[in-house]
Amino acid sequence: MGRSAGPSPGRIASTPGLLRPWSPPPPPPLGDRAPLRPQGLGRRDKPQVPSARAPFGAELVPAPPPSPSAPAGAPPAQLRRVTRGARLRRPPRAGASGGGGRRAGDMAAAGTAAGTAGPEPMPSYAQLVQRGWGSALAAARGCADCGWGLARRGLAEHAHLAPPELLLLALGALGWTALRSAATARLFRPLAKRCRLQPRDAAKMPESAWKFLFYLGAWSYSAYLLFGTDYPFFHDPPSVFYDWTSGMAVPRDIAAAYLLQGSFYGHSIYATLYMDAWRKDSVVMLVHHVVTLVLIVSSYAFRYHNVGILVLFLHDISDVQLEFTKLNVYFKSRGGSHHRLHALASDLGCLSFCLSWFWFRLYWFPLKVLYATCHCSLRSVPDIPFYFFFNALLLLLTLMNLYWFLYIVAFAAKVLTGQVRELKDVREYDAAEAQSPKASKAEKPLRNGLVRDQRF
Repeated sequence: MGRSAGPSPGRIASTPGLLRPWSPPPPPPLGDRAPLRPQGLGRRDKPQVPSARAPFGAELVPAPPPSPSAPAGAPPAQLRRVTRGARLRRPPRAGASGGGGRRAGDMAAAGTAAGTAGPEPMPSYAQLVQRGWGSALAAARGCADCGWGLARRGLAEHAHLAPPELLLLALGALGWTALRSAATARLFRPLAKRCRLQPRDAAKMPESAWKFLFYLGAWSYSAYLLFGTDYPFFHDPPSVFYDWTSGMAVPRDIAAAYLLQGSFYGHSIYATLYMDAWRKDSVVMLVHHVVTLVLIVSSYAFRYHNVGILVLFLHDISDVQLEFTKLNVYFKSRGGSHHRLHALASDLGCLSFCLSWFWFRLYWFPLKVLYATCHCSLRSVPDIPFYFFFNALLLLLTLMNLYWFLYIVAFAAKVLTGQVRELKDVREYDAAEAQSPKASKAEKPLRNGLVRDQRF
């Protein structure tokens, strides 16, 4: 009984067709022998798996497939630290309909080749005109079926705007109007009366105070999104189109900014007609508010919200400085006496306003925003939807910025030639211009409820 012992070693060796028993090789000389260590117990033998608790600002990125020359046992993933302004550029997709160009593939290859080279340097005005015009011409030549049919298909495929969102926008505009009326009656007018402002200044102070408070809060929030978060749009404007997809989710912080700004510009259309003082540029201001509202709503619907935040940031800072300067002009003569502090603040505010208008709206805006929308957008998203529509509105916005810059130049010329001794808004009607020689026109109220011969 018991387990069979099997053939003996000698019998195995003598039996044909069977292998000889294994015997260990002779040990190497003592000088060449490595120290013995059980395999798998040392730190070097453990697989290098990234820790689940990665350092702040780092994320796990799948490693590319190992090359044939890669050593065996390479880790399947690697840690890559993501900093502001340095994000992964994905290869461009062959986007959907809406207008594109023949050179879209070449532009896409150029954008992919840029890869991890870092943010693209800001171009010059000549490069903006040359590359932007070339991209627009290539897009126009390559768009064989451009027309209303393509526009209708683009709206059906790429516009994502729900009726509740439009309703919320309209309610926000009504809310801004009601809030301004309440603030004017309960805060701004009593403050002007308590500070004993001049009658003409007391009538205009509520409008400037209202706009100053809103634009200060809106610009501060835009600055927080661009510099206090991981959005690299200011330092790398072409990144506004990286990873764009039709109907992509809008981040909540950007959606909140869009709701506030869109509803405010809806209110501003009504306020320009019926609440603000009528000025020489009120018609242009009305067109500006309509264009801005269309840009905000359409860029949200087509998910171009990244570039929209950059546009709002570059424009709101000038409005903050303009209203700040006007408020100090109103307050420097309060109580019938001259206040040097407000006079100095108004002079400094006027200087910073002139500089910031050129720097933000005429330098950074075209070289950052227009370059990204006219040229870089086709590299990241070939056949980007409504390419010509959005660029036409942005170019119209640039022309209006140039129009208002002429007022700034005219005011600076009057100051340098001694025609103006104190600061004032050159867009407003003078007392002589306000009075009409014809009684019928003088008694006819303007659309905003004011009368030219009575400026409060």
